[in-house]
Amino acid sequence: MKIALFVHCFFPEHFYGTETYTLQLAQHLQNVGHEVTVVSAIFQGESRKQALLTEYVYQGIRVVCIDKNYVPHSRIKETYYQEPMRDVLREVLSKLRPDLVHVTHLINHTAVLLEVAREQEIPTVATLTDFFGFCYNKKLEAADGSLCAGPNRRRTNCLACHLKADISSRPAWMRSVLTTNTGTKLCAELLTGIGRLPVIRSRELGGLVQDIKQYPDVFANCYRNYRAVITPTRFLRKAYEANGLAVPAFDIRFGVDVNREPKPARQAGSKIQFGFIGQIAPHKGTDILIDAFSSLPKGKAELHIYGPEDQSVHYMAALRQAAAGLDIRFHGTFPSERMAEVLAGLDVLVIPSRWYENCPLVLLNGLATHTPVVVSDVEGMTEFVEEGVSGLSFRRGSAASLRQILQRFIDSSGLAANLSTTTEYPRTTFAMVQDVLSVYHRVMMN
Repeated sequence: MKIALFVHCFFPEHFYGTETYTLQLAQHLQNVGHEVTVVSAIFQGESRKQALLTEYVYQGIRVVCIDKNYVPHSRIKETYYQEPMRDVLREVLSKLRPDLVHVTHLINHTAVLLEVAREQEIPTVATLTDFFGFCYNKKLEAADGSLCAGPNRRRTNCLACHLKADISSRPAWMRSVLTTNTGTKLCAELLTGIGRLPVIRSRELGGLVQDIKQYPDVFANCYRNYRAVITPTRFLRKAYEANGLAVPAFDIRFGVDVNREPKPARQAGSKIQFGFIGQIAPHKGTDILIDAFSSLPKGKAELHIYGPEDQSVHYMAALRQAAAGLDIRFHGTFPSERMAEVLAGLDVLVIPSRWYENCPLVLLNGLATHTPVVVSDVEGMTEFVEEGVSGLSFRRGSAASLRQILQRFIDSSGLAANLSTTTEYPRTTFAMVQDVLSVYHRVMMN
């Protein structure tokens, strides 16, 4: 079977969870005899390629890359439904002639891809990894930092997220209003009302409001073109269903391939080694972890932070300032092949995310290497952590709550080692792909 895997970006420049999942899927599918092509993209603003469409091979996988610098978006709607991409995608699919399209992320390709695949009568499935299909900021996190259930009827909560996202670019009067949650809500309500006025609707402001209001409706319509979707967590599936998903959905947990040997024994009396691995960004909660760690007794523990230090320069600078004088080390990134080695050096892996994580691969790697995990109490992670058996949870966004959990590992020197003996995750990527293939076969049979 000829399979085209569409992902928003790919190796070697991009190497996070969705890209890793796509690579693993491609490799296993190719190993069992399928003809696989990954269709990726270059983000608008990244280094320009020599042509709109280029090809390369990564770890034995053919990759077709679309450079969005040649097809730039000019308004918000084009970030999720870009009409100028239609002919580009037609050309790509006409050349590849796949029997099946599997979307692992629609960013860059936009929802137009689903219409083109339907037009060419290509069965299409998706793996949903975040809330892109109905949530404007993709994280289900409201403008005031609380967790969100999805767009409200008038989409004012979505508009509030847009206003808060880039507050520095707003007019001075609006910046002062947006400093409070009440002000943000009022501003969103005001703009929604103004945007409906005929004299405004045809102008830029009216277009912006309409683009944000139409976001979930466009996806609800286009997602009907999927024959099936795959979700790595029950929570993610339920969130999509609550927001209108009306196609067959299958819960298929991710697998990981990593050295699963027992954790090495620690020398008695040694410092507890806490660790963070992932993107260093506000929604990942790295600052919450540093805040919690800073109030622990000195000399009892070390914190190791692994992740890209150039993702948010201002945020990184603030973290370094907060970590000054503490037993905190920033290590940068490391090749994925070193995952087991890095985790072997940690007693506890901490994932302090503010948003609804959805089965992050670093969590699964932690469990698979018998590394106890401490996670924020969001369903996309607690679904995988048995409290007191494979880890512990703390109140999302609360440094005080996290500090109490970290203190438990210091007060009970054997806690980490004891949890390690009951922490595991046996599922492999091979098992995962077998389940994905069963969805393919079901779709093709129908």
